[in-house]
Amino acid sequence: MARLAIAPHGEVTRRIDGVWWPHSTDLVSELPELLAALPFDWPRITHATVNGPGWPALPGRILVAGHVVRLRHTANRPGPDTVCLVSAGHGRWDLLILPPATPEPDAVRAMAEMARTGTPTPA
Repeated sequence: MARLAIAPHGEVTRRIDGVWWPHSTDLVSELPELLAALPFDWPRITHATVNGPGWPALPGRILVAGHVVRLRHTANRPGPDTVCLVSAGHGRWDLLILPPATPEPDAVRAMAEMARTGTPTPA
């Protein structure tokens, strides 16, 4: 099960739309679970870009639930690890990634704060 907290719906545009706490840094195995856990009103994700130095090499695309998702990795952007999910023609959603080794109490607190206030807090 994906460990994910999405900011509450609202009129405010956010830089970070949610917090994701994956079980590993294997995006190929983690991404299908993440996409299955997204809100039903989000359109199909067609591209995913993960930012951060701790992610291994990725294939150019994978098949998720019968649909192709193109993958990209950037390791040189400053700031915390994020994943940018894009739905062609519909928009993008940026999720803060909590490292898999984050202690559970810290991760749960960060995800609860995101779900409650829409503001990410470091774990």
